[in-house]
Amino acid sequence: VQQVFKQLFYMINAVALNNLLLRKDVCSWSTGVQLRFNINQLEEWLRGKNLQQSKAAQTLEPLIQAAQLLQLKKKTSEDAEAICSLCTSLTTQQIVKILNLYTPVNEFEERVTVAFIRDIQTHLQERNDPPQLLLDFKHMFPVSFPFNPSSITMDSIHLPAALNLEFLNKV
Repeated sequence: VQQVFKQLFYMINAVALNNLLLRKDVCSWSTGVQLRFNINQLEEWLRGKNLQQSKAAQTLEPLIQAAQLLQLKKKTSEDAEAICSLCTSLTTQQIVKILNLYTPVNEFEERVTVAFIRDIQTHLQERNDPPQLLLDFKHMFPVSFPFNPSSITMDSIHLPAALNLEFLNKV
């Protein structure tokens, strides 16, 4: 069950983050607030079902950081440093793309300046991020089955003749 929810939460993360990276109309402060609220609801649900050891919540980390990126101030060099230290699960390309797509929805917000984006790129140039922008939502985590040894020994098993397994020999 834990492995299923880890996979499911990863897919939620990948699809939501890919949509954020591809749609200008959802890159805003209010979307960041809504995303963070929804993620908190998912985390609460995991805690309520006692599934926090499944590591499902950790698969949402890139989406959490993207939501926080949408909510942070984006003006000064200190803001750029804060963004760079906070967004460790996002690649440089993803951070820059979200900042480029950021669209103010009211008069209190401002567009992200080109100078600020260049400042972010300067801060992040030492990172060795993979060049991919979108997450692979088809990624599958390996499934592991716990080994539960049987208390029945092999020499105590009787094989019925109707199974036609005469080729098996007891050693």
